[in-house]
Amino acid sequence: MGRQDKSGGPGADTPARRRGQGELEAQVLSALHEAPGPVTAGWVRERLGGNLAYTTVITILTRLQAKGVVTRERAGRSFTWTARSDEAGLAAHRMRRVLDGEADREAVLASFVSGLPPQDEELLRKLLQETEGGDGPGCREGQES
Repeated sequence: MGRQDKSGGPGADTPARRRGQGELEAQVLSALHEAPGPVTAGWVRERLGGNLAYTTVITILTRLQAKGVVTRERAGRSFTWTARSDEAGLAAHRMRRVLDGEADREAVLASFVSGLPPQDEELLRKLLQETEGGDGPGCREGQES
């Protein structure tokens, strides 16, 4: 029996590569950002090379919708999809979800911050100061400063 190349095609000597966690979501989100407007799952599938099952693309889009990073609108018997958030927003959502799953938020945040390189720690301090002023990127509408 032959082995497959990394793209999943037959004939090459390397096994198919398994995607990292969240990699497919990031690829789908990236495709939506390149879209000229609301697009179908089929459009997304084609932009990703057409190797994925249509149902896989629908599953990823539905998961992204549940996370609030994409929206969908009915278009006939199907839906069109639009990115609401970028890849940074998706990563931030994942970080909040991990943090929300921990009992001791303070310990988790302290451990995270203490492990940051000095440049990231300084950037985090700057972002927190901007947020405290109410006009930074982390200030949400309706959130008190």
